[in-house]
Amino acid sequence: MSNQSLDANRFSAWVGRSETLTDQIDMSRAMAMAATLDLPVSLAIGDALPPLWHWMYFWSANPASQLGPDGHAQRGEFLPPVSLPRRMWAGGRLKFLAPLWIGAQAERVSRIKAVEVKQGKTGPLVFVTVAHEISMQSEPVILEEHDIVYRDVLQVGDSASRVKFAPTDAHWSREVSPDPVQLFRYSALTFNGYRIHYDRTYATDVEGYPGLIVHGPLIASLLTDLLARELPNKTLSEFSFRAIAPLFDTEPFSVHGRLEPEGRNVVLWAANSRGELAMQAEALLR
Repeated sequence: MSNQSLDANRFSAWVGRSETLTDQIDMSRAMAMAATLDLPVSLAIGDALPPLWHWMYFWSANPASQLGPDGHAQRGEFLPPVSLPRRMWAGGRLKFLAPLWIGAQAERVSRIKAVEVKQGKTGPLVFVTVAHEISMQSEPVILEEHDIVYRDVLQVGDSASRVKFAPTDAHWSREVSPDPVQLFRYSALTFNGYRIHYDRTYATDVEGYPGLIVHGPLIASLLTDLLARELPNKTLSEFSFRAIAPLFDTEPFSVHGRLEPEGRNVVLWAANSRGELAMQAEALLR
């Protein structure tokens, strides 16, 4: 990979670039998400959309002719033209200011906040931070920063060099058995064309993974779902998460949580079947 193609100065023109999307928080997608998570919930117009379900809305519906070979939109429009082949949702930080109501008309304004070029242990990395503001009737309801990381092709030993074991002091735990149908449904609901989540041949032969990758946002949603199951009378105020290592559809994984003594902070994490940390998160309750 040439230094010129990863020159941070080349990407500086994208900082501050913005796009605005509007959408209706329709019932059908909310019910489909509940089915995808296998939740026996009853939703109605006017109910608050559960945390992180806003990721099903505000699609960037790029024409098929504008997609790259990986299924993502071609780079160089809203997102910078990073030449590294692998793109991952690295994490994010969210503040929930008010409920996002099912049935409401909403707007999302997205802005490129930062682009950073770094050198990691396994090669060059490019981090892109996108700030989103979701509003209803001109009042912000969700503030979000979304971290994207671009990496080079997977090298043998990459994952082994980054193994970190998950905590063992959970107050609550739940096992999840991912399967291709669930991953396909979540890709469809979020209009995410990235082939590593549903095209096994592409995931294994092109990007070198052992199976289909479980979406980072889906794992984060399972963490907030665990929180809702265990503390149903609490409201989520802030949530942050960071992806540590990928999870695959080839084995079960688990989600865990621990309520801190003061009663407002919750530590959450996901781990693979060997107890290796895949995602870590923190939640603040009100």
